[in-house]
Amino acid sequence: MRDSSTGSTARPSRRTVLAATAGVTTALAAGTSAYADSHDDRRLRALISRMTLEEKVGQLFVMRVYGHSATEPDQADIDANLKEIGVRTAEELIAKYRVGGIIYFAWAHNTRDPHQIAALSNGIQQASLAQPRGLPVLISTDQEHGIVARVGKPATLLPGAMALGAGGSREDARTAGRISGTELHALGIRQDYAPVADVNVNPANPVIGVRSFGADPDAVAGLVAAQVKGYQGAGVAATAKHFPGHGDTAVDSHYGFPVITHSREVWETLDATPFRAAIRAGIDSIMTAHIMVPALDDSGDPATLSPTILTGILRGELGYDGLVVTDSLGMEGVRTKYGDDRVPVLALKAGVDQLLNPPSLDVAWNAVLKAVQDGELTEARLEESILRVLRLKSKLGLLRDPYVTDAGVDRAVGTAGHLRAADRIAERTTTLLVNEDGLLPLSRRRSPRVLVVGADPASPSGSDGPPTAVLARALTELGFTASALSTGTAPSAATIARAVTAAGEADAVVVGTYNVSASSSQKTLVAQLRATGVPVIAVAIRNPYDVAQLPDVQAFVAAYSWTDVELRAAARVIAGRAEPRGELPVPVQRADDPTRVLYPVGYGLRY
Repeated sequence: MRDSSTGSTARPSRRTVLAATAGVTTALAAGTSAYADSHDDRRLRALISRMTLEEKVGQLFVMRVYGHSATEPDQADIDANLKEIGVRTAEELIAKYRVGGIIYFAWAHNTRDPHQIAALSNGIQQASLAQPRGLPVLISTDQEHGIVARVGKPATLLPGAMALGAGGSREDARTAGRISGTELHALGIRQDYAPVADVNVNPANPVIGVRSFGADPDAVAGLVAAQVKGYQGAGVAATAKHFPGHGDTAVDSHYGFPVITHSREVWETLDATPFRAAIRAGIDSIMTAHIMVPALDDSGDPATLSPTILTGILRGELGYDGLVVTDSLGMEGVRTKYGDDRVPVLALKAGVDQLLNPPSLDVAWNAVLKAVQDGELTEARLEESILRVLRLKSKLGLLRDPYVTDAGVDRAVGTAGHLRAADRIAERTTTLLVNEDGLLPLSRRRSPRVLVVGADPASPSGSDGPPTAVLARALTELGFTASALSTGTAPSAATIARAVTAAGEADAVVVGTYNVSASSSQKTLVAQLRATGVPVIAVAIRNPYDVAQLPDVQAFVAAYSWTDVELRAAARVIAGRAEPRGELPVPVQRADDPTRVLYPVGYGLRY
């Protein structure tokens, strides 16, 4: 049965489900349904014993695939699949490689709208269960919220980690995880690569930053544990990442090989704390980092390939026996030292269970197969990881019934209650750092005309923004007459001149700032707007560290992301419809002397 390209989930009938899962049923619990959520390893081992070696290898891989449909993707997606994977569709991917997992991306056109996503998920499950000894697929994605979100509107988009850190509420973090998990579950996505457990202690960190809950390991630990309980209480496996901790690096492991220079003692008290909390909370999976930590392993290998770190420390010392998944194997951090044929083999030898998104599945899959045939890896080693994969699939109910329904999507995704909760949570995160002469809240009577300028980065989910327009629209709805002028992240002299001219017709200017550096022309924009005499309010739409580069701004608000929910909350704070209740979860150092703290953790003004 083909999943419809129109978006209908085309859910198989109960009879079809039972027929498709007959082999699983027989192996696990002949004549009963007790196998569905069983953790009986004996029964799961019976499934493994029926697998061919090729099926065992496939079960360890989680792969990308282009297309909105498992069987009938657009021609451009067929072409991309043929070029990168050597198959036309998700159905062919499963038939050829028997992959145990598939990861969704917006750029792969997997996540156009909720009913389409659900139909894709059902099509994938149908394709897998139609295979000899077919098993359900564990479908995953990166839905961190904030600046990393693969599923967009009309699904609920929530504040990201650093915003939740500013709110400081474990209850809000758990609620956000529950809402996100409930919606992902309805879409057939049962593993989320969230929450981020990295402690962001480096303001120059290019890859973590606002994806982290903050710089205080104990605060981060509490919020990580809360999110784990929220996601997993909704039936979705949470994934703490990136072990052993990616929070103190100035190198992005997508493009380079970061080295963390923390001592073992610092690692124990800083980086390890949130992962220990996640393990205590019962985390289902942990993602590895492509980083070197010489204090933990001086071999020069990335953590993803380190038996010392993954088997010795994570499993041995921290006592974790759940699923370990690599970060994407297409990232430069894991490809620097070894070839793409060696990386998956070494990862399995290190203690990994799931191999995520290799650049060439054919190369990686055949390398693992050959390693077993040559005796470098044993089938028993593969079966150890397959058992963990099947335990999780069983826990998540996938062995009972992996399908989702249109009605379930409508009941769960983007509901009015979820959207209201997202707005309430966001209001508790917005942080006011500067408010000279009580400029805020802005008065509609004294300052009715507002110009919004600034950066308009692309929407993380592809479904909201642009930020200047969102802020202008929100302020207009709050009673102001607001207009938007996009000036970008690197405004030219001509663009700055246009903004200054437009400010002449305004009573106040709101500037959305984005990663302002010492040499950024965003500083020039703010300075020239300030010189007009019109009050200037800066809203940091990503890193709160921007405030250190803008010492003369009259008011400064940290929103922590440029998604609609956080920008609307910032607008309500600016307009006085909400109190600024957020407090910095990271310290902000002085721009002229980074050894001195300008605003400490916990700083935040009130009205």
